[in-house]
Amino acid sequence: MALVLTLLDPPLPAEAQRTSRAYRVGFLGAASAVQYARQIEAMRKGLRDLGYAEGRNLAIEYRWAEGQYERLHDLAIELVRLKVDVIVTHGTPGSRAAKQATTKIPIVMVAVGNPDETGLVQSVARPGGNITGTSFFFSELNAKRLQVLKDAIPGLARVAALTNSGNPAHESVLAAMKNMARNLRVDFHTAAARRPEDIDAALGLARKSADAVAVIDDGMFIANAQQIVDLAARHQLPTIGSRELADAGGLIAYGVDFPEIFRQSMTLVDRILKGADPGNLPILQASRFELVVNLKTARALGLTIPPSLLLRADQRIE
Repeated sequence: MALVLTLLDPPLPAEAQRTSRAYRVGFLGAASAVQYARQIEAMRKGLRDLGYAEGRNLAIEYRWAEGQYERLHDLAIELVRLKVDVIVTHGTPGSRAAKQATTKIPIVMVAVGNPDETGLVQSVARPGGNITGTSFFFSELNAKRLQVLKDAIPGLARVAALTNSGNPAHESVLAAMKNMARNLRVDFHTAAARRPEDIDAALGLARKSADAVAVIDDGMFIANAQQIVDLAARHQLPTIGSRELADAGGLIAYGVDFPEIFRQSMTLVDRILKGADPGNLPILQASRFELVVNLKTARALGLTIPPSLLLRADQRIE
């Protein structure tokens, strides 16, 4: 199913929005330009659709942390010093770094989980301050993944969640996943990785305590989806996570379309550049999700996916 975001006002036609003023947008990325190429292209398309053309009335300043979240604060400060008109960031660590760096420059967060619970905004309906953005039901989504994984592997008795200890949004997610695991009567464990070089050891630990891995959404994990999938395959561990994971060879994806969220989020950037107060712009919530099953991976793992789950799938990767 296509991702649907409820927008407050329909955008004006692109031609009506063209302006002679040149704007500078700062982008604070947790990973790298190569790893987030699809999201960045979707963001640029969203801006083009709204009448912004790079080199004419728009310049984008990129700063990438390369998966090292401790660098985000200094990179955010660099963007502030450039006096950009708005900062676009993604995920909780990057959004928190941007918020700490400035109280004046508007910030648009993209695909941030539970921003009200982590203190990024006062509320979803009225964020307050200089920040707004898009979000999704982060805790509920990751808890639901355990249900989907159990549906795919009815005999599943042990599962591990791959979590990033540097992402404060994961705390509430893990609590929701523990509750779901308890309801499913599945033993629940965690495996933490803060940097890409930690993933190998984390999945090695997961192999000792679990029979499948649920990968919690995180910028570093999404950027290193291929590494996660390759290591999981080596350990014969079925995985469930974001779409990027299934495309890289993971067993199942259940989640939101991140590039589409990036594209839609530019509507907020446009409104801010036209004078809107970010603190008064409600957080836009993704309300639909997609289920993808990688049958090629299922065969490699010796698994037979129940027909009932296949009927629910939006896509099957053969």
